[in-house]
Amino acid sequence: MSEILTIDDAATRWSPGERARMPLLVLLHGYGADEHDLFGLSAYLPEGIAVASVAAPLTPPWPMPGRSWYPIEGLDGRSSAAVTAAAEALLRWLDIAAPDAPSVALLGFSQGAAVSLQALRLAPERFGAVVALSGYAAPGDLPDDEVLAALRPHVFWGRGTHDDVIPPALIAHTAEWLPSHADLTGRVYTGLTHSISEEELADVRQFLTRWLENVPA
Repeated sequence: MSEILTIDDAATRWSPGERARMPLLVLLHGYGADEHDLFGLSAYLPEGIAVASVAAPLTPPWPMPGRSWYPIEGLDGRSSAAVTAAAEALLRWLDIAAPDAPSVALLGFSQGAAVSLQALRLAPERFGAVVALSGYAAPGDLPDDEVLAALRPHVFWGRGTHDDVIPPALIAHTAEWLPSHADLTGRVYTGLTHSISEEELADVRQFLTRWLENVPA
């Protein structure tokens, strides 16, 4: 049985100002980072949204700093069950933290991207859009994958040609799986490593602006 994980809401960083009944973008950091890591992206995002940057529920093995969404070490590293446990924790957090948001989008980097896509698979009708940067879709089937394929939610998947962190087999799986389960905007950035570029952020801003245009007033 997978460990039941809990996201510490006290560690969540929220954008300043009013956030009641505003569209919400949730930021999910990568392995070894924390809730502060992606918060600096707020300046690159469209206006008119609330932003919440959450802290992953696990601590990676010493001496790695920060937090992690699931283990990457050992024979069971990057297991789909562990990714699912993290996504379930995110959904429970959303139940409490943002029950009245008119629309919720996710933006995840690396591990955070994998968890974002898994949360979308667990609750396809819950999210208006997902941005997955330098990440992947976990292998295996989930009960609502057919619902996801019918709904075809908007997903942005960006990665670099020089990213040597995500295993090639997971990239190949994602490249095959995503187009049949989402309305996919895919971008591959020449020379980009396991990181985020300003060119990619400009594309993300445009993608999220389209999401906002479809949120009911």
